[in-house]
Amino acid sequence: MPPKWTIINKEFVADARIFKLYKQHSMHPHTKKETAFSVIESPDWVNIIALTRDEKVVLIRQYRPGIDDIALEIPGGMLDKADKDPVAAAIRELAEETGYTGEDPQLLGFVHPNPAIQNNKCFFFWMKNCQKTQATNFDACEEIETELVDLKEIPELMRTQ
Repeated sequence: MPPKWTIINKEFVADARIFKLYKQHSMHPHTKKETAFSVIESPDWVNIIALTRDEKVVLIRQYRPGIDDIALEIPGGMLDKADKDPVAAAIRELAEETGYTGEDPQLLGFVHPNPAIQNNKCFFFWMKNCQKTQATNFDACEEIETELVDLKEIPELMRTQ
């Protein structure tokens, strides 16, 4: 197994509101070579696969500056300080972005989105029997359109979007 490096120190570089950037100086345990890495510290995220009773997947469209385009995606967002856990964040994000609520949120698992430079986790949830129960509550920079897509159309969307 590859060895874990030793962190010598971390220098704060920038606060970008939703993440902090650090320069992390680390040393290889065998070669003793020191290297500076860029590390992004960010809150954990959640993504929700929400399915209605009639087997439609609740998706959202919104502008994404990283790709400078409109993206079709599953609802999700960052854990807030008020969230007790990722389940609470998943329920909140689905309701805020789409107005949909559902039953029995199930954790599917998590990934480290980009462990080469990021420290956070992204949790994936499945929620069934979703229905529109409330108005949306967008963040200041959000303008989101909800779209319902038949479950059987999702594999083709994943290949073509």
